Amino acid sequence: MAYKSVNPYTKKVLGTFEILSEKELHLKLQKAEEVFHEWSKRTVSERVRLLEEVAGLIDKQKALHAEIITAEMGKPINQSIAEVEKCAWLCRYYAEQAEDHLKPFTMESTARESQVWFEPLGIIFAVMPWNFPYWQVFRYLAPNIMAGNTCLLKHASNVPQCAEAMEKLFLQGGANEGIFQNLFIDYGQSEMVIKHPRVAGVTLTGSNYAGYKIAELAGRYGKKTVLELGGSDPFIVFESATLEKAVETGIIARFQNTGQSCIAAKRFFIHDRIFEEYATILVDRIKKQKTGDPMNPETNIGPVAREDLLLELEDQISRMVREGGRIITGGKRVNPDKLLLEPTVITNLSPESPINDEELFGPVLPLFSFRDEQEVIHYANHNPFGLGANIWTSDPEQAKRVAHQIETGTVAINGMVKSEPNLPFGGVKASGYGRELSVFGIREFVNIKTVNFF
Repeated sequence: MAYKSVNPYTKKVLGTFEILSEKELHLKLQKAEEVFHEWSKRTVSERVRLLEEVAGLIDKQKALHAEIITAEMGKPINQSIAEVEKCAWLCRYYAEQAEDHLKPFTMESTARESQVWFEPLGIIFAVMPWNFPYWQVFRYLAPNIMAGNTCLLKHASNVPQCAEAMEKLFLQGGANEGIFQNLFIDYGQSEMVIKHPRVAGVTLTGSNYAGYKIAELAGRYGKKTVLELGGSDPFIVFESATLEKAVETGIIARFQNTGQSCIAAKRFFIHDRIFEEYATILVDRIKKQKTGDPMNPETNIGPVAREDLLLELEDQISRMVREGGRIITGGKRVNPDKLLLEPTVITNLSPESPINDEELFGPVLPLFSFRDEQEVIHYANHNPFGLGANIWTSDPEQAKRVAHQIETGTVAINGMVKSEPNLPFGGVKASGYGRELSVFGIREFVNIKTVNFF
């Protein structure tokens, strides 16, 4: 078995990468442990220099890294550039804030003085997805490296060049070999990593199936986990919303990264009094989106990353139509030989439709109508996932009231759900647990040590 890099637009094989032998994997684990003993003893201010160097290299090399992303998983090139730039932002955020986030603080107790310290745990193992192949990795890497941990990555098998490029980037930035290592391993070898005595935690972003398997393994060996799994975010538009803006933002929220995002808006609930107007404007705007070669800067929607994912989307569209759904735009492949699906909008669906319980991972937008606030809250929550939600209304009290009742990790009011370095990110229910980013993310994989002075 080998990792294979295939361009989803041209379908050309870009390269193959051999799986590590058991001996090679053992040596990498040994190196991560050895380097941890040295890296963990450095001060935060010493670690800062590495992230600053990496951020500077990203600025200089962003076109190169963006092209690797687009070639391997089909993200439109301008969106790939934005993803790489966001990684530099993340590095600079933790370079500036990590010392404050990890600073000991005093708490009242029966002792003369009690302090809380934040200390490195060891090796942190990450299993990461292909859809944001740099951002997902960096948001685990940056805080853990700053905390003094060493990092091992098992990336998705279809983005091996992204994985290699990121490892090289950190080495170029001055990281000692072993601070961050890419592992070309299969899921079976993941157990060897997780059970290693110095591996202190596991983080996964990906499917629920993969998440539960990894969490089961980690639980077997007593290792902490953070999981960011699927999402099926509701996009709720009330009658008082600014319609044009809600359409414009809705298109980005649904079709960015060709709809292949955990936090993409996936279920659109439109108040029945504005439903027809919203749908008309939406279709008009969607028809102006350019679908095609992701290397073309004018392209908005690129290929679906893999054939199996497109077949699954086509099956979901067929099932919605059989249930009475009506396709009002799109619904077909742009070209039978390409993994390009027309941006698709489907109406006439019941909120009780089985699709309301599924995740649509591609450029397909189901439109549901609703009559009142309590009805839409019920249907928004009547779903296994709880990652994000979008609420559109000109009534601030309604916005707060609904936001309190939506079961989700993030709510965007009159905007779209997105992640930023300074805000905690994660989900509830089937969307996982734990938090990434901000002060909460850097404290997930540290020893929170209480020290009492009597």
